[in-house]
Amino acid sequence: MAVMTSSARPLLNRRLAEFGTTIFAEMSALAQRTGAINLGQGFPDADGPEAVREAAVRALREGHGNQYPPGPGVPELRTAVTEHQRRFYGLSYDPDREVLITAGATEAIAASLLALVEPGDEVIALEPYYDSYAACIAMAGGTRVPVTLRPDGDRFVLDLDELRAAVTPRTRLILLNTPHNPTGTVLTRAELAAVAELACERDLLVITDEVYEHLVFDGAEHIPLASCPGMRERTVTIGSAGKTFSFTGWKVGWVTGAPELVAAVRSAKQFLTYVASGPFQYAVAEALRLPDAYFAAFRAEHLAKRDLLSEGLAAAGFGVFRPAGTYFVTVDVRPLGHSDGLAFCRAMPERAGVVAIPNAVFYDHREAGAPFVRFAFCKRTSVLEEATERLRKAFAS
Repeated sequence: MAVMTSSARPLLNRRLAEFGTTIFAEMSALAQRTGAINLGQGFPDADGPEAVREAAVRALREGHGNQYPPGPGVPELRTAVTEHQRRFYGLSYDPDREVLITAGATEAIAASLLALVEPGDEVIALEPYYDSYAACIAMAGGTRVPVTLRPDGDRFVLDLDELRAAVTPRTRLILLNTPHNPTGTVLTRAELAAVAELACERDLLVITDEVYEHLVFDGAEHIPLASCPGMRERTVTIGSAGKTFSFTGWKVGWVTGAPELVAAVRSAKQFLTYVASGPFQYAVAEALRLPDAYFAAFRAEHLAKRDLLSEGLAAAGFGVFRPAGTYFVTVDVRPLGHSDGLAFCRAMPERAGVVAIPNAVFYDHREAGAPFVRFAFCKRTSVLEEATERLRKAFAS
């Protein structure tokens, strides 16, 4: 029975009217219906380190976090986050005033935008973008201003002139993602320096989504924007345990930044989940202190998977953009005689027994992303081998 109102006013508010069921739900349902291998949604199909799982079990048994944890996050995790930032990037933060634990990076993004954006403010985002960016900007009442990453050789690049031209007197902040999902681009030191210069010149805030910080390949280097001159006091940096330790279901993320920025984000966050993931916070504190060997092995494992999937996709006839970071490979379907990535992805489960995500859904300028498709390689090697064999048989024969 349909729900009606006396005024026939739509139930969904106008800010969210453009957002329906996510593409991930649609493609996952297709995978389930057809029995296709799901290389669409970005979650691992194996758990992370046993020691970290045991730390969560120990926390549960010892009664740590079974009730509401402190609003900013448990002290053990906030301290571990500061140690991590100092260990890998030389950045110093006060665990009491400059760190906030969130229900994953998604809540961190939402709380940051709700806290820092006034209705009518413009927010620049690099497209293609993680789909929650658009929804969170809308919920904050902001206006989304996309700047498009465009193919250049085997990578997608940021046009710094286009970025500069996008800034207007109404621009409040830049929402940056590096390593970048879905293109796999890792912004270089020179690119980040230019972003920092622009932010300082135009007095802009920057939110940086850095959840793939430990997945960079081929000599690429992850450089936090907060480490650039003048940026520590105007950058909200977002991290997450899910992608680095393969526990995406735990939903443990964090924000680091200057005290005023973190206090603002906390003001919004407290009315979202309030708190979350109590026992898992203690486990993630231990995970962040794992030895360097863990992070090196984690990167090497995913590099091998990236190469396996990239080579398999190329053998099937796709145009492949080999990513410098994240765990996604973007391909061009035009070498296979197609131009509509959305239609291609909807047909591929039946034709090839594999599911992927059309990049066009991550664009405002849909035509710019129309021929591109994203595959995830954060899966078991045997799954990737079977998927690439299915694709080769379907498209290279």
